[in-house]
Order: sequence, then C-alpha cells, then structure tokens
Amino acid sequence: MTRKNLLPFPLSPLLLLTTIFYLNFISRVILSPLLPVIESDLGLGHGQAGSLFFYIACGYAIGLGGSGFVSSMLSHRRTIIISILFVGASMLGISVSTSLWTIRFFLVICGIFAGLYLPSAIASLTDLISREHWGKAMAIHELGPNLGFITAPLIAEFLLKIFPWPGVLACVGISAVLMALLYHRRGWGGKIKGTPPNWSSFQKVIKNPSFGMMASFFMIAIGSSLGVYAMMPLFMVAEIGLPRTWANALIGLSRIFGILVLFFAGLITDYLGPKKAMTIFLSLAGILMLFLGLLTGPVISPILLFFQAASSACLFPVGFTILSLVFPEELRSVGVSFVMCAGFIIGGGIIPAGLGYWAEAFSFSSGFILLG
Repeated sequence: MTRKNLLPFPLSPLLLLTTIFYLNFISRVILSPLLPVIESDLGLGHGQAGSLFFYIACGYAIGLGGSGFVSSMLSHRRTIIISILFVGASMLGISVSTSLWTIRFFLVICGIFAGLYLPSAIASLTDLISREHWGKAMAIHELGPNLGFITAPLIAEFLLKIFPWPGVLACVGISAVLMALLYHRRGWGGKIKGTPPNWSSFQKVIKNPSFGMMASFFMIAIGSSLGVYAMMPLFMVAEIGLPRTWANALIGLSRIFGILVLFFAGLITDYLGPKKAMTIFLSLAGILMLFLGLLTGPVISPILLFFQAASSACLFPVGFTILSLVFPEELRSVGVSFVMCAGFIIGGGIIPAGLGYWAEAFSFSSGFILLG
C-alpha cells in the first residue's frame, strides 16, 4: 500500500508544492517592487529596468519548452527539486553580482529553471491525488502565484527596511534553496518520468488554425497582467509621484480584488460561452487600460489600478477554457507549452521592456494607452 492509498487528499505534499510554486513565482516578480531602488542604485533608465523582465521571460520560455526533455531523463520529482534549487541559487547569484550583464545572466538562468517546474508539478499532483480531487488540488496549487502577486510588494518593502535590495533577493534565494531541501526530504509523488515532445506533435500544434489566435490572446493576457504589474511601481513612483511604500502596498492590495473576481469570471464564461466571454473580457481589459493611461493622478490612478488588475485576471479562466477545447487531448500539454512560451516572451518580456523604453521617450501613461 502506498502513501497515495493512505491519503485520498494528501494536503501536506500539496501544500509543499504550492509553497514551491509561490517561491518560483516570487523569484520572477520580486524585481518589480524593487525597480525604483534598483534604477537609482545602478543608474538605469526605465527601459533598461524593464528589460530585466525580458531576460527572465526568455529563460522561462526555454525552460518551459525543454521541461519534457528534462523530466524524461530524470523524474518529475527530481525535476521539481532541481528547479527550485537552481532558482534559489540564481537569486543568490544576482545578490552578489557586480555588473549588469552578470545580473542578466542569472536572470536567464532563473527563468530557465523556473520554467521546468509547472509541467512536472501538474504531473506530480495528478500522480499523487485521486481524480475526484484534482479540481480542489489545482485550485489550492494556483494560490501560489496569486499570493505571489499580492505579497511580493509587501515582502519587498518589509525587507528593504532591514537589507539593501541585493539582501532582499538573497532572502528569496535562501528560502528557495531550503524549500528544495525540504521537498527532497518530505515530498511525495512524481517518481515517474515525463514524455519528451516530438517533432510530429510540434508540427500538429503549429498547424492548428487556432494556435496563432491563442498565442496572441495569451500575449495580451500576460502583458496586461504580469507585464503591466512589472512596471507599475515605476509608473506610480516616477509619474504619479506616490511614495514607493504606498505604491507597493496599493499594487499588492489591488491583486486581492483580482482574485475575488475570478469566480465571477468563471460563472460568466459558463453562462455566455467561452467566445462571447472572451470578447467581453478583452474589451473590458482594453478599455480599463486606456483609462489607466488617460486618467492619471494620485487618487484616480490607484482606483483604476484595482479595476485594471481585476479585468486582466478575468482573461485567464476563459483563455484556459478555450485552450483546452482547441487542442485534442493528445496534443494539449504540448499546445499549452508552446502557447505559453509565446505568451511569456511577448507579454512577460517584450511588453514590460517596451513600456520602459517608451516611458523614457514619452510616458508610461501613453504606453498604457497604446497597449489598450
């Protein structure tokens, strides 16, 4: 009898994976609330600061695309351990870096190893937990990135009272390394090996007529959520004139509002159907992005920030619903990987970098108008 048989819903290993997902995500977004300090300390412009996320996104896409090859040589469990261990080591590397290019190098490494995590985590969860509990397990697991959005600015501000910004990254890195050791000792499941993607499945995904549409959709969705989130502290501090502590607190709190509307987004998607819901949510996200750029000020901008965060959060449930419909079951995992690779490179990398360079020449607000 295995541990899986003993516990139909093994909460302890599930919480371990959720914590790893949280640290995986925090490692990729913690730079956002630190950008005003990093800019000042390293003498960077908005464009150079925003381009840091491009290096993370490129690495993440490489890791996500290559995750099947790694897990097929190792096992899903070992892939998870290696992923969070080297994410932590990368954060420690950044914390002791003395040049911008060294920081960029470690950001790419961080992205690559962070990208290995998700496919192996999903495989481990479905291996560990009986099918009737998959929905609850996935919902708990998704708390990781959602809590990361909320807490990253708050953690950054708290630790900045004690350490300089490299010390903040070191704390995140040490936490990730310790979590790798803990999962090595206490983690269950995921002992099976993954299946590497093959050229035939890649061709079928690319030739699918819906691939381009879904890749474009997730470029917009990730850009309006993660991309805008990455540059929001600079916008609030440099353009609106809010104190950094207030700006980071507001950005963190705005993501709570985004989580609250996810349930209603799911209801609307089920009621209207995915295509109609996608049209409504895309239109709403675009309109609120326009308002965020058109109506600026120390009062109206924080208010619009809450609504913009909620509108971008609504895009993901309908997006994943349609994504699961357009690819047959045997191509679904490969299709999701390639769609998300494109989405992260553009939405999580090029968009924040582009917003930064645009703000140097013009303003963040006009960049939001263009994105809307």
